[in-house]
Formats: sequence, C-alpha cells, structure tokens
Amino acid sequence: APCPQWPYCRKRCSYCNFNKYVVPAVDEAAVRACLVRETRTLLRLSQVQSVTSVFFGGGTPSLASPCTIAAVLEAIAGAAHLSAGAEVTLEANPSSASTPRLAGFKEAGVNRLSIGVQVRGALPLSRPRQPLVPPTATTFPPQSLDDAELRLLGREHTAAEARGAVEVARGLFPGRTSLDLLFGLPGQSREGWAQGLEAALGLCDDHISLYQLTLERGTALVAQVWGGALPAPTQDVLADMYQTARSMLVATGFRHYEVSNFARKGALSTHNLSYWRAEQYIGVGPGAHGRFVPRGEGACSREARVQTLEPDTWMQEVQSQGHGTRRRVVLSPLEQLEEALALGLRTDEGITHERWGQLSPNLSLEAVFGAPGEAKDLQQQGWLVLDGGGLRCTWEGLALLDSLLPGLLCQLQRR
Repeated sequence: APCPQWPYCRKRCSYCNFNKYVVPAVDEAAVRACLVRETRTLLRLSQVQSVTSVFFGGGTPSLASPCTIAAVLEAIAGAAHLSAGAEVTLEANPSSASTPRLAGFKEAGVNRLSIGVQVRGALPLSRPRQPLVPPTATTFPPQSLDDAELRLLGREHTAAEARGAVEVARGLFPGRTSLDLLFGLPGQSREGWAQGLEAALGLCDDHISLYQLTLERGTALVAQVWGGALPAPTQDVLADMYQTARSMLVATGFRHYEVSNFARKGALSTHNLSYWRAEQYIGVGPGAHGRFVPRGEGACSREARVQTLEPDTWMQEVQSQGHGTRRRVVLSPLEQLEEALALGLRTDEGITHERWGQLSPNLSLEAVFGAPGEAKDLQQQGWLVLDGGGLRCTWEGLALLDSLLPGLLCQLQRR
C-alpha cells in the first residue's frame, strides 16, 4: 500500500504539528517528478508484486493538481500490479474541494475520499507510548461544521463550504466518502458533541473516523489552553464523548471495526485494515513513514522507514539517489510482534492465529497469552478474549486499549 504525502498547506491550523509547510508558491512539476521517482524507486526496492490500496495524505493533498495524482498512480501501475478494484483514497480540504477539482481527482483514478468535518459543540470563544508504533493511518486534520469552531481551529473555509464539499464528494464518490470527526475541543461538552454528531449523521456517507484532539507542544491552541484562555475538557468528559459517539454510531448501523473507525454497508477502508493488520506499506514524500522488506537489496527483514522531512532537502535527495529515506531501522522479531499486537488489538477482529503464526511460527498466541498472567486477568475482567478466532478486545475493552496494552506488551516481552 503506497502512501504518497503532499506536504503543503495554505495555512497552519491552530492545533496542528504535522509535517506540513506553508510556502508562497510550490513548484508542483518538480514535486510531482520527485514523487514519481521515489514511488518507482521504493516499489522496485520492495519488490512488491501487487498493490491493494493507495492513500494520498498530507499536508493538504487536495491542493495538488489531478495530473500529479494521476502521475503517481501511473508510476505505481508501472512498477507493480494495481488492480482496477484497488482502493485509492485522497484526503481533501473543503476549501480545495470544488466540484471540478474533485471530478478531476476521480478522473485521475481516485475512488475514495476522506474529508474532515468536525461537528458543532464548542462554546463561543471569550495515550501511553507504544514502542515502534507509527502514526495513525489518517493524519489529515479534521475540520468543522460550525463557524465558531472553524475560527478556533484556524480553518480558512466556512461551515457552509464544508457541508457543500461533503455533498459534492458524496455525489462523486457515493458510498466511498469518509468523514473525519474531531472531538475534545476546548469548551466542548458531551451534550454539544452528541447534538453535533447527530447532525453529522444526517450528512455522512458510510464511513466515519473519530479522533480526539491532542494538544501538541508548539501549537497556537495549546498556548491558549495552557495559558488559561481556553478550557480543555476533562478526561472523564473525553471518555464520555467517545462512548457516546460509539454507541450512537453503532445504533445507526455502523460497525466499530477499529478504535477510531466506523463503517456500515461493508464500507471498511482497505487501507486502514492493511495498516492495522501490520501489512507492508510504503511511505512516499516528505516525512512519510513506511514498513516494508527491501528485498531488492537482498534483505529479508521488515524495516521501519521515515523519509526526509523538509521538502526541498527531500527533493534534492530524490534527484540525486532516487529516494529521500532519512531513517531506516531493521525491526527485530520481537519488535514486529509488538507492533502486530498494538495495531491488531485496535480492530474488532483482533489478531488471528493465522496472522500471528506468520510472524511467530514457533510461539503461538495461546503459548504467549493463554498462560497465567496479564492476559488471563484481562479475560477474567471481561476486557479481552482469546479463543479459536484469535486474541481481541471485547466491546468494553476496545475503549480501554491504551491502558491494557502495557501489561500485554510486558507479557510478550517475557516470552
């Protein structure tokens, strides 16, 4: 699953610390050429034969022109088999999601859209570290359907534009338009969040992602909160917001298939699933993360890779050596199992015996987690299940995963 990144944005949101750049002008032809070259290089290096999904993230990838998206997809198809049914997702910002532009992306080969739409719920303005677990699959900042929240988040579009963008997207990508919802904004209450979510359910398609706002160092929003100018919701309120949302979504036909992801009518994201199943993915572009085996170099071990962050430096490296990989770490067998555990338990299917056996042929799930210890205790408490299907969280346990994982990782490390 190649994951090309477009690192540029028109402005920086008040809460965002992603690897993004606001510049007066972008030499798109040069960036396009480098994305194409790095795509070809890394696919050849991985010797991947078939691509099941492509995810264009950012930054704001909807600021790239459709011809750039088409060029990257052509490069992928030229280096590996890209089936006609492969999922090709693009993250979109309402301010760059006009009907002609989205139609152009569809013509270029995009068949799924992920668009951030945060719901109303903020008042008027007056997780444990997991070893070697990469960032979440969806990193595009969610947005808002409320103008007061848009000002708080530093967005450049209006609520009406956001609603219009969703309607256009659903018309072009019916059943394949995902909404990203952000909760836990300063001043937001559980009641306001529930009312806004109910309104969003009338607008949404068949896939929704929920993300809790994280107050990151160095952002404008965290300075306001820490300075006392804005109130932040308590941990209890945040937990209530999450439980309220998952209950409302399931009651309206959504399957809670991953901690942050909900789908109905079978509209699960292929890309998300491959990520949580710890399959290979190739990060392309400034700051992109990847996990794959570079078989083209004769390697047989999975590597964690990060591309150079700064776009101009990344382009120089791609032009000189074909790719801009800044950091690469060979993952030990234990580290791969740690990742598989931390990622797999985020899904409602959990970790199957078959998938675990592919990574650990000599040490079964039962051998690691069936013995007396943390996993047994969690099973007795009703948070975890180990049976013929594999290891997974219960409905109640899924909401507590961050507190369950440290003990399970310790039990794995002791084996």
